[in-house]
Amino acid sequence: MFGIPYVYTQSRILKARLEYLRDQYQIRENDFLTFDAMRHAAQCVGRAMRGKTDYGIMIFADKRFSRADKRGKLPKWIQEHLMDSVINLATDEALHVAKKFLRQMAQPFRREDQLGLSLLTLDQLESEEMQKRIEQTAHQM
Repeated sequence: MFGIPYVYTQSRILKARLEYLRDQYQIRENDFLTFDAMRHAAQCVGRAMRGKTDYGIMIFADKRFSRADKRGKLPKWIQEHLMDSVINLATDEALHVAKKFLRQMAQPFRREDQLGLSLLTLDQLESEEMQKRIEQTAHQM
């Protein structure tokens, strides 16, 4: 992705929405526009990965994505993969990381090897809300 996908700010509809958010909820224009742009960026990443067995590479080719105020507005599942070791790479370094990732992902995949693995973190699994969901599911069976 080249650049941050900010919306066209001269739209009358957007100006009215920003005015409403400022007046009703004290949300600053810049905060909303940045949040909205990061939401669009996250949607682009999500298009490459639709299921547990899907994989893809999304390159955020803009230094602004390395800023904490921008990264902090991306979903946690994306933030977890934006480690310092893969931020602000030169083109040849990014190619090396991408090749290594694709080689690893090209290895044979067997569903049996994935049984028992979770996409959730340990904190998410241990949360009170998740425990309730697990109990409800168990009672339904």
